[in-house]
Amino acid sequence: MTARLIDRMRADRKDSSASLSLRPPGLERIVQTLHEELVESLDLELMRKTPREELERRLRKSLAEAMQDRDVPLSVSERATAIDDVLDEVLGLGPLERLLRVPDVTDILINGCHTVYIEQNGRLRKVDVRFRDDAHLMQIIDRIVSAVGRRVDESHPLVDARMADGSRFNAAIPPLALDGPLVSIRRFGANPIEAEQLIELGSVPAEVLEMLDSCVKAKLNIIISGGTGSGKTTLLNVLSRFVPEDERIVTIEDAAELRLQREHVARLETRPANLEGEGEVVARDLVRNALRMRPDRIIVGEIRGVEAIDMLQAMNTGHEGSLSTIHANSGRDAIARIETMVGLGFTNVSSATIRQLIARALDLVIQVDRLLDGTRRIVAVSEISGMEGDVITMQDIFVFEQSTIDSDGRVRGRFHATGTRPQFTSRLEAFGQQLPARLLRLNVDV
Repeated sequence: MTARLIDRMRADRKDSSASLSLRPPGLERIVQTLHEELVESLDLELMRKTPREELERRLRKSLAEAMQDRDVPLSVSERATAIDDVLDEVLGLGPLERLLRVPDVTDILINGCHTVYIEQNGRLRKVDVRFRDDAHLMQIIDRIVSAVGRRVDESHPLVDARMADGSRFNAAIPPLALDGPLVSIRRFGANPIEAEQLIELGSVPAEVLEMLDSCVKAKLNIIISGGTGSGKTTLLNVLSRFVPEDERIVTIEDAAELRLQREHVARLETRPANLEGEGEVVARDLVRNALRMRPDRIIVGEIRGVEAIDMLQAMNTGHEGSLSTIHANSGRDAIARIETMVGLGFTNVSSATIRQLIARALDLVIQVDRLLDGTRRIVAVSEISGMEGDVITMQDIFVFEQSTIDSDGRVRGRFHATGTRPQFTSRLEAFGQQLPARLLRLNVDV
């Protein structure tokens, strides 16, 4: 099953790469001319009143007639490409539309008008997609941010926004960006990855996912740790589906990325300050408010700052089974980062007291990494077992050990149990969940 899935992914990558090929010489000039003439002839009031599908049909017909009248020296396929590019400029986001139409592109990174990279199937590569100049790129940036009531200019050269399809958008422009506008777009698949797909892709053995299912049902507090693009949010989505249907979930995010596909979910999102510097709502405000919304579970998309205080206090005061993610290189680093964040808000509390709060609140840390071949994989599942003096103690339950890279460039290794019996076993049993003895002898090559 895994081999077939990888073959299909490679075939999809080949097909989608063809759609991003460089336009023929002279086509960009023709597209620009047609676009300028079309814009001059458009009735903006009529455009606003006309449905998108009808408007696109009319414009496509008008462009085809214009090219026919001029006897434009292009083949049939090149004419179709030119029309698509003009419509992208008028109705969409210009050259970005080509990238947004490819479903397996997860990141779009623009370093100035002529340099565009994408991440596809875990690998970064440069593509032959470009903007005419920096002014053209700035027009697209303005189009995106103005749609959500933001602005970007020399006085506000940094902007975060959420695009219409849910993608996370960030832009930095001159004078901060020295070589032209910088754009980063993090995309999320239309169909969230399911647990079965994680198993098929080798991200986690089925036995480990079975244990994590039991941990979620037993209301253990879980932190998912990892670097950028390591698959933290994907795993959080999968684990959230193990929450019983009769429980109320409140989610808190800086940018709405979670796709829980559940009926009883209350979603909250932070809000930046307006142009006057007012109206900001931070994650800590939302965590506090969530406690008044009768949640059974609180899911924080990512712990970034002092909201860690309220999150830990919620875990210690009856809101068990909470889930969150954090940027860190290891489980131990994740705990250290949380301690630092709490310390920023608790300036008069000793480090020992903060560590006790963390040790009592958190049960499990899952470390995920993006490996050299682009695959995302759980590399450690660790239990927070308590305190020894002033030190938080952790014990690994499962770990992944890399052994080699095969001839296809794929990372190979072994996922195995450490043999340590988790202290939360009795809690699992109290919730009607079992930890089979075979799990403690797990040894799987992936």
